[in-house]
Amino acid sequence: MLAAMSATADSPGSPAADTARTGGDACPGTLRLHRADDGALARVRIPGGVLIAAQARTLLAAAERLGDGELHLTSRGNLQLRGLGGDCGGALAELLRGAGMLPSDRHERVRNAVASPLSGLDTSGHPDIRSWLTELDALLCGSERAAALSGRFLFALDDGRGDVDALGADLTLIAVDGARALLRIGAGGPLLPVPFEAAPRAALLAAEAFLDLAADPAVWRISALPDAARAALPAEAARRAGLAPMTVDGPPGPATPAAPAPGAVTGPGGAVALHLGVPMGRLTGARWRALVETAERLGSGELRCTPWRGVVVPGLAAGGAREALDVLADAGLVTGPDSPWAGVGACVGRPGCAKSLADVRAEAEAALGPVGRLPVYWSGCERRCGHPHGEWIDVVATPAGHRIARVRGESRDAPVTVPDDPAALAAAVAAARGVRT
Repeated sequence: MLAAMSATADSPGSPAADTARTGGDACPGTLRLHRADDGALARVRIPGGVLIAAQARTLLAAAERLGDGELHLTSRGNLQLRGLGGDCGGALAELLRGAGMLPSDRHERVRNAVASPLSGLDTSGHPDIRSWLTELDALLCGSERAAALSGRFLFALDDGRGDVDALGADLTLIAVDGARALLRIGAGGPLLPVPFEAAPRAALLAAEAFLDLAADPAVWRISALPDAARAALPAEAARRAGLAPMTVDGPPGPATPAAPAPGAVTGPGGAVALHLGVPMGRLTGARWRALVETAERLGSGELRCTPWRGVVVPGLAAGGAREALDVLADAGLVTGPDSPWAGVGACVGRPGCAKSLADVRAEAEAALGPVGRLPVYWSGCERRCGHPHGEWIDVVATPAGHRIARVRGESRDAPVTVPDDPAALAAAVAAARGVRT
């Protein structure tokens, strides 16, 4: 996992930890702002992370006019605006509606979909699933029942390479070829065979079946369903979609989410796409402008934000890729796997979060060194907002220092606590990560 990880939340979460919650779903959106220590926070859902240049410019204008002037990537390829005034909700909504980014007020927090970011852009042979993304978003916004989904319920659209299938979504569509697909029910759950063209509708109907079986609005995700309801969901989803009432063996997905490596990827016809890492997931105005201007001048005018806090710029000619990489490197983006920022992430920490015990962004930057074999994620408290999946080094601030442990899926090694000494902390993190060879 070489892409730099973010300092923001929106993590799909640990399925084993998901249970029915008490209280309402307070997940932030653009119409429901969240109050943080650095001001109000808005989370803008961007299905599949796909933006056209005009929308990207609108987001930056909103951040500069209403917030702290930066855009913050999340672990679902969404964008957050921070440092907002508490009374700016109406102005923000007006800007986003004008850019076509708020198609349904009632559904704005349920448009949670990640997608394979290189789909259609490389020569992997996997089907292009971008049509799924457009159709699923339209179906969600057109469904009265779907408006009841929580802001945490997640769809994943995987073109068969297994990258977003590994993210633990509630419902995952996996392309087999141009005619066939699989619908995974729950994180790592059973697979239903479905025709490729019918896949988005099958996912919507499965989501509606989840809501009916859950019955309780405090059950936000499939993993939190009672055992009997979770066992019944695949058959009920198949019945509603008119599918064969059977599950099949299929791709298990990779052991860890497979983020694209930073750099250039050549696709059909010689077109080039660039994947850029974003240090700490923080897109300053200068970085965002460099991305948008590169996309407009040298690419197709599109950007794709990834679930690994990166950005893909598609549609470049081969001759323009080198120029684009130089421009984007000068803007402070990660353009290759040898950057010390590769694989480094942190939650927002102090001063933005009242629960954080440390300024973990500054600590992570101070501990930068040779590229580690494993990614590392710094958390200011036990909540670990925005943590990655798969295998990684977990660094958590505690009253006694920083606790460091290696995580492998749902298990973790015995932790080591290091005192709050910058040199000792940097050495311990480097040792835990290993040096990539």
